[in-house]
Amino acid sequence: MLPTGPSDFVRLDGGAVSLVLDVRGPSPVTLYWGTGLDAGADGSMLDLLAAREDAPCSPLVAAPLALTPLAGQAFPGRPGLLTHGEGRRWATYTRIVDVRRPDPGAVEIDSVDEANGVALTHHLRLDRHGMLVGWTQVRNDGPGLLDLEWLSAPVLALPPHLVEWVTFEGRWAGEYRMQTQPRVMGAVVKENRRGRTSHDAFPGILAQAAGAGDQAGEVYGLHLGWSGNHRLYADTLSDGRAYVQMGELFMPGEMRLAPGQIYRTPVLYAACSLMGRNGISACFHAHVRNRPDHARVRAKPRPVHYNTWEAVYFDHDPALLLKLVDAAADIGVERFVLDDGWFRGRRSDRAGLGDWFVDEGIYPDGLHPIVARVRERGMEFGLWVEPEMVNPDSDLYRAHPDWVLGTPPAPQLVFRNQLVLDASRVDVQDYLFARLDALLRDYPISYLKWDMNRDISHPGGVDGVAAAHAHVEGLYALLRRVRDAYPDVEIESCSAGGGRADLGILSLTDRVWASDSNDALDRLTIQRGLSTFLPPELIGSHVGPTDCHITGRRVAMATRVATAMFFHLGLEVNLLGLSDAERMELAAGISLHKHYRPLLHDGRLIRLDRPANEEAFGILAADGAQALYSFTLLSEPSGYFAGRLRLAGLDPAARYHVRLLWPDAAQKSPLFNSLRDGVLFTGSTLTEAGLQLPRLHPQSALILGVVRVPAG
Repeated sequence: MLPTGPSDFVRLDGGAVSLVLDVRGPSPVTLYWGTGLDAGADGSMLDLLAAREDAPCSPLVAAPLALTPLAGQAFPGRPGLLTHGEGRRWATYTRIVDVRRPDPGAVEIDSVDEANGVALTHHLRLDRHGMLVGWTQVRNDGPGLLDLEWLSAPVLALPPHLVEWVTFEGRWAGEYRMQTQPRVMGAVVKENRRGRTSHDAFPGILAQAAGAGDQAGEVYGLHLGWSGNHRLYADTLSDGRAYVQMGELFMPGEMRLAPGQIYRTPVLYAACSLMGRNGISACFHAHVRNRPDHARVRAKPRPVHYNTWEAVYFDHDPALLLKLVDAAADIGVERFVLDDGWFRGRRSDRAGLGDWFVDEGIYPDGLHPIVARVRERGMEFGLWVEPEMVNPDSDLYRAHPDWVLGTPPAPQLVFRNQLVLDASRVDVQDYLFARLDALLRDYPISYLKWDMNRDISHPGGVDGVAAAHAHVEGLYALLRRVRDAYPDVEIESCSAGGGRADLGILSLTDRVWASDSNDALDRLTIQRGLSTFLPPELIGSHVGPTDCHITGRRVAMATRVATAMFFHLGLEVNLLGLSDAERMELAAGISLHKHYRPLLHDGRLIRLDRPANEEAFGILAADGAQALYSFTLLSEPSGYFAGRLRLAGLDPAARYHVRLLWPDAAQKSPLFNSLRDGVLFTGSTLTEAGLQLPRLHPQSALILGVVRVPAG
């Protein structure tokens, strides 16, 4: 513990970012958060720079925009803490009682309201990558129950020159769509009551300056690491002050604190950048890659997947599956994942969930013949499960109907013919762990695809109390139990696609399924949004069927491969229905991915600012020695030619060998035809002049490989 002593200000520095807090008053207040300040900059300077005169019809001293704005301080916006005890103890007014520095990069601040019996703790850490990580904790120091209606993670004040909000919206099979709107007086509010992270209200937001884009401009980004109900509240007060609150959304009466009991918010992750949205991604990706739990991912190359779902759905035929195993191995697949349909009674989505026993009617010898063939062919074996769910038509439900979440007498909402088990119950957790444990002991399973295909629409426990929070905590506990027992087993968080993707669930899992849509063009948008916060190696991306089963769109194999290439690559196409040419092309794409996999899963993602009918990005090695760039033409340009592709991120003073890596086909463009063999260019010509793009059919993709040539 660092000595604190009397201090008016707290300063944290890390990754060319500075945070300065004012702790002179009753509550901690953000004086500055942004680009790193020089060593001589101190809090008194920042305080004077922010000084304002009195405003008409306003308080003589404005209520502070504290890390937790309080009702007792007459904060005019949304209080960061909403609580009461039997209608009293609601006007909280805390005073700082302790400031601790666990190490140079962190601070913890305790504040107490003795009259109302409420204590707050704020924890903030600024890491070496510039990522600000924090949580807020409340403790009931009073004699009776304290009803907690809202507690935000640390509330961060934003600079006034940020003029736009960027939020993330979507739906099933169309997640993570970025929407930009002007920052005007008033609040932007996104609430999620679906019991999971959700497809439509991802808990992330960007605030950006005028003209900011992917490659340039000042941008701030915030994300809440929580896999349940949540609220995002981005507000601009009438005095111009702007702030963001993010926290867990409680159902009525859900969070009641007994005397001495504490509640801690989910973790807030926040970054700032002068390099556009790419800078936000660089910060988030570096932080995630250096989390201790990410070591599981980095321990070995990310295996190329084959998933059986869109090839067979529920029609499991062991003989056919063995042929798929061989076909997958023949083209370079490294992990074979058996999806839904392998357990008792599972002939459709109407029955079987909860009965996690191999269906002897389909697999008389269990899964052993399939697993044996998978391993004989040099692949790992993975299995689909959906532990939190149960079908009414199942032995489990018939034996334990009381294990299901519900709010009687309200009828259950029909949703994919399944109900939600109350994961907060110890007996439910014990049953689910026992079944998973049996499967993991009986078979050499290296990977679990952990799905969740419905919302938690009626999150009531058997006692009638709202249990949305308790369910998520129960899920986390079950995942920890599986993780502790089987530390080498990788787990994917799938939730009808991208419905549960956040840094909370990813502390216990190893990748997320970004969307159930394998439409390559939709995936470009989905992956662009999600990769703002998550590095590519954590995002599953599969080559789907020729005709997408969800959109019906037909996209060429080369474009489907190029879209999945840069992420955690997998396949979901029926390999037995491909032509020889398609199999050869797919095998070549897998080989190319494997060759560049260390770069793709460790490099810096650089998105390129392009017209709306194009998508382009690159991955640059940490030492700048090599890069891969992807370009996709979504629709025809207005003129005869697309513009030039400028390769951002390269060293203008270096020389580079540029080669067209994908597709392997003759080009009409003299430039791109020569790039098939490779051409030497200076860095400045590539970053400033750029390459004239060839005339392409819509939905076509290109991948360029760039290697720095040693000087001399």
